[in-house]
Amino acid sequence: MPITISRRVARPAAIHWPDTLHPRLQSIYAARDVQSVVELERGLASMLRPQQLKGLEEAVLLLVDALEKRQRILIVGDLDADGATSSALAMLALRDMGAADVQYLVPNRFDFGYGLTPEIVEVAKTRQPDLIVTVDNGISSLDGVAAAHAAGIKVLVTDHHLPGAVLPDAQAIVNPNQPGCEFPSKNLAGVGVIFYLMSALRSRLRDKNWFQAQALSEPNMGVYLDLVALGTVADVVPLDSNNRILVHQGLQRIRSGRARPGILALLDVAGRSRQRLVASDLGFTVGPRLNAAGRLDDMSLGIECLLCDSPDLAREMAIELDDLNKDRRAIEAGMQQEALKSLESLSLDGDQLPWGVCLYDSQWHQGVIGILASRIKERFHRPVIAFADANEKEIKGSARSIPGLHIRDALDAVASANPGLLTKFGGHAMAAGMSLKKEGYPRFQQAFDLVVRESLSATDLQAEILSDGELMAEEMNLPLAYTLREAGPWGQHFPEPIFDGEFYLVQQRIVGEKHLKLVLSLDAQGQQIVDAIAFNVDVSLWPNNGAKKAKLAYRLDVNEFRGRESLQLMVEYIEALPEA
Repeated sequence: MPITISRRVARPAAIHWPDTLHPRLQSIYAARDVQSVVELERGLASMLRPQQLKGLEEAVLLLVDALEKRQRILIVGDLDADGATSSALAMLALRDMGAADVQYLVPNRFDFGYGLTPEIVEVAKTRQPDLIVTVDNGISSLDGVAAAHAAGIKVLVTDHHLPGAVLPDAQAIVNPNQPGCEFPSKNLAGVGVIFYLMSALRSRLRDKNWFQAQALSEPNMGVYLDLVALGTVADVVPLDSNNRILVHQGLQRIRSGRARPGILALLDVAGRSRQRLVASDLGFTVGPRLNAAGRLDDMSLGIECLLCDSPDLAREMAIELDDLNKDRRAIEAGMQQEALKSLESLSLDGDQLPWGVCLYDSQWHQGVIGILASRIKERFHRPVIAFADANEKEIKGSARSIPGLHIRDALDAVASANPGLLTKFGGHAMAAGMSLKKEGYPRFQQAFDLVVRESLSATDLQAEILSDGELMAEEMNLPLAYTLREAGPWGQHFPEPIFDGEFYLVQQRIVGEKHLKLVLSLDAQGQQIVDAIAFNVDVSLWPNNGAKKAKLAYRLDVNEFRGRESLQLMVEYIEALPEA
């Protein structure tokens, strides 16, 4: 569909930028609402302190008591990369701090669904835990916490998802988004929350001379930052200044090789150099391979890969995860074709295509519907919910939204207007999950579309790329590409710089079935040449040998081939221009 390229507008700010900061980078930061150079600090000394997290004191006391009494602790995690890294971090940190018995349990999505449900508590009871610690889930687990208490099990909830009107009756809750929490950053991922809790626990144990008394080496919290970086980027939470510190520090550890063997192995099987690692590599290469375990099989494989201390064994598990990811991609491709067929009879130009798109097929794989929803959303720029069978009577949906629509709030509006329609739901601004009875699907389709139409305008349905402007010819060079690479980490709500401009087309060819390799010129005479690549183009439109010029939105990148580095444009959007 057509895409509008708009220029970012910088909010005025009285900032004295360092003289060493590239002028182009100054405008890029200003356009991302950076109001102080302090926001650009990436050292651990600038990280927010944990004391403002509501529930922290109660949570620390619970854990200290469990350690001192040598109680059995059970970590209950989530099904995705954030949940896997959270589970692994909790396991490793508690072991390092002297926990006598710490285990993990991650629900299989096909048998138990999401979170601390009464059903998963029944499984947990076979482990006979004294304390359950949820990571990346639990804030909506009212029934699960009640079931645990009925079984005599204490519960500590650590989560970052938005809470409902009622909180679970846990012994302690640590969640920056719970009512009354004054922690300045509401954007921590689940792994960030458990990292902060473990940091506070270490401080308390140090004050009690615990490590000396137990003949333990006091753990360095920095060793867990590779996990924090991976989970934070993979969960696509906003990279505010605090999250950028966590991700930057984790990236530095991974680049230097001081990372979990499992993370290094996943990078290796994905063909990514750890020395050149950027945040997007965690999101687009490591995260999907880790997620594949939870989508198609059992996330325990992903957690074991992260926990593994043996590089050889970690590589074996990374290869298995890579194979699962290949299977996931094949399943997704088939589902996407089926989804597009069901939509192809509808016109994008008229009102026939719903503003809020719902898709359902009884044969679809419930572990892949989230990715399917994301792909359809990207193609049509509308909020999308993809559904698959949960069982004979119920279907599960995975939603992805566009800017302007808070998807969890939209589901809340549907639920309020249609009592009993949704059996459960939860999530973030841009992604959410839900369940409903099969017979309620047609009613839900209409209700969701209505809420979306009430929340958005037609303008919101126009896909837009925000550009940082046009680069001058003298800026089209490797030094600026290096500067931008190291100026992040870039990610959600702190996007990597995109530029736009018109170029002369010197060469066009398809590589790898659907990627367009380009040689471009900045001038009609071909005096300044630059390479570019556009991934997953419409091969019915490109190559376009009739086009002499094109309008591009692109990122600057450093391409490495056979030891030689060169400038390359990563094309986000290409549009052929008519001849003048």
